[in-house]
Amino acid sequence: MKFGKRLKQQIQETLPDWRDKYLSYKELKKLVRLVSSAPRLISGAGFGKAEAEFVYLLNNEIDKFNVFFMEQEEDFIIRNKELQQRIQGAIDRWGPNGNEPIETKYKEEMGKIRKDIVNFHGEMVLLENYSNINYTGLAKILKKYDKRTGGLLRLPFIQKVLQQPFFTTDLISKLVKECENTIDAVFVVDQDQEKTQEIEGIIVAEEGIFRNTVAALMNMQEIRSTSSTYSHFSLPPLNLPESHLFQSFQLTSPIPII
Repeated sequence: MKFGKRLKQQIQETLPDWRDKYLSYKELKKLVRLVSSAPRLISGAGFGKAEAEFVYLLNNEIDKFNVFFMEQEEDFIIRNKELQQRIQGAIDRWGPNGNEPIETKYKEEMGKIRKDIVNFHGEMVLLENYSNINYTGLAKILKKYDKRTGGLLRLPFIQKVLQQPFFTTDLISKLVKECENTIDAVFVVDQDQEKTQEIEGIIVAEEGIFRNTVAALMNMQEIRSTSSTYSHFSLPPLNLPESHLFQSFQLTSPIPII
């Protein structure tokens, strides 16, 4: 799949409020065509107008990614703490004690929390995918620029991108792992049949975010696969954990997520 089509698909499959935060790939491609069709400058004369616009837009895009990513990251840190407090509060208030009415309230409350955690996990996966696909888009448009113009922008720009907040997903990855561990440890389902029914209930209730999360995981797996065109500018392969949550993703995905 061509990157432009992939990006368009990912924008359609993400959250509505996120859709204007992705790479302006079409605009950058137009500028590459303008640069490549313009008369070449004398060596050492500096950038022409189209070239300057291209570099300006690239820098603006990086700033856009960073602002959005850091806002989401801050929000996720707060929400993660709140969810952990809700879990502990439900355990302290309604924890199983042999009283059936109280245990019913406990199960109801924990069911609501679990649904919120699944949503939360999905949004964090979408943010990781946001980082991946925007980095990939930058690498591709810079490769296209260098190839068509004979320029040497890709290496210095990629070196710059590797230091940007939107590319540094270590904290988000840590929160994703904590989320999965919480689901596996706190929301234990003993029977396989009960587990399947619970997953199906989540899919019905959270079809949008669940479907979007599956699409994001599949996209990350594909663009980070060693079977695709690979270079030192490529992202490393994606290895998914053996979590109950990812097993549920397997059930909903039209192709296996490995």
